[in-house]
Amino acid sequence: MSDNQFIKRKPQTRESGSSSNGGTGPMQIIIMGYCIIILLGTFLLSLPLATRSGTSVPLVDALFTATSATCVTGLIVRDTYSFWSPFGQAVIISLIQVGGLGFVTFAIMAATLTGRRIGLRERMLMQGSVSAPQLGGIVRMTRFIIAGALGIELTGALLLSIRFIPRFGVGKGIWFSIFHAISAFCNAGFDLMGIESRYSSLTAFAGDPLVSLVIVGLITLGGLGYFVWADIRTNRGNFKRYKLHTKIVLVTSLALTLGGTVLIFLFELGGEVFEGLNFGQQWLASLFQSVTMRTAGFNTVDLGAMSNASALLLMVLMLIGGSSGSTAGGIKTTTFAVFFLCIWSEVRRRRAVEVFGRRISDETVRNACCVVALSLVFCLLAAMLLCCFDGIGLKESLFETVSAVATVGCSLGVTPTLSTPSLLVVILLMFYGRVGSLTILVAFSQAYENAASTMPLEEITIG
Repeated sequence: MSDNQFIKRKPQTRESGSSSNGGTGPMQIIIMGYCIIILLGTFLLSLPLATRSGTSVPLVDALFTATSATCVTGLIVRDTYSFWSPFGQAVIISLIQVGGLGFVTFAIMAATLTGRRIGLRERMLMQGSVSAPQLGGIVRMTRFIIAGALGIELTGALLLSIRFIPRFGVGKGIWFSIFHAISAFCNAGFDLMGIESRYSSLTAFAGDPLVSLVIVGLITLGGLGYFVWADIRTNRGNFKRYKLHTKIVLVTSLALTLGGTVLIFLFELGGEVFEGLNFGQQWLASLFQSVTMRTAGFNTVDLGAMSNASALLLMVLMLIGGSSGSTAGGIKTTTFAVFFLCIWSEVRRRRAVEVFGRRISDETVRNACCVVALSLVFCLLAAMLLCCFDGIGLKESLFETVSAVATVGCSLGVTPTLSTPSLLVVILLMFYGRVGSLTILVAFSQAYENAASTMPLEEITIG
């Protein structure tokens, strides 16, 4: 869960596990932990037991699926229901749960249950894993995260079972409800609706308000972030008392959801995407796509039939994603907000970036600009590689790479057709999107130290 977080690069000490003294720092451990989980998932999915046919899947397909599940992306090369056995599906949903909440979260929780003392190193790991602002109360926050997540997922599963049990029977209905509740809360986008039509996602429920709104609710709660939950629980409905982080997350999320809903409705009004849906169901479908594109990966309409304007809008929503310290991916709502505020401050010729009566530090602004720039560069470079390797269209390749970087999982139908080199590119993008650009940079860079002197200043022309 250590996505694009704002990490202060302080001089590393012996206790923090600096790589300069031969130790392993928290960010490096987080990266290695995700790699180990992905490799374990790859091994389990490679077993004949994991497929319905009883034959081993190609290694690259197992690696791709394990990476997509652990990084809660949702891109698939094999239909989850029709290809993977119940054992394979259980492996996938387990990877989603661990990847969504963070393996460090489960490790800390297991240690507390066994009575093991949580030391400073473990607390620092947890802080990095969930983007916590401070070490104090991190173990208590871990319990809150686990209890809150399981409670929300259970509630979502119970609500989904109202539709799924009558439709699929008791056994499958319960399993489908649990699977989709976890997948939605963790913003993963994996589904089992291949039982009706392969790669169909939730298109069969486009006009069903219960399923659509429950999935939307799970995605939203998972994408807000645990510290937003805690702040709302503490201050209830008193917006003025919320922390600046919570205010930015709530306002930005609401603006993106409402703005995306209205624009999708207008772009697709009268088109084939809404064919067969009444006026209210069209708005419901627009809301669903607006929410799910911010890293969840489900869809209730045919994305390939959407207009170019909608496709571009969906890419923007995917790239922004959810919020820091949540199950969602993307550059994060806070990063986007700070980046936008930086531009707005420059337009107004203001020296500082300010919002809600508070000033945002220059380091945070630099980090936000760095995250946005890196994500855009990787998306463009990867899209060029996909065009080169497989000759697919620019729209499809860019949509695929943005979906991978933002760990969304939506596709215009090209994922199963990608060659091995393209699949490896997408695997790297998913891992990058889940771990986070700043986490990777901090993990493999030297500790920052204040320079004794600065270079001479010289101006250059911009624009």
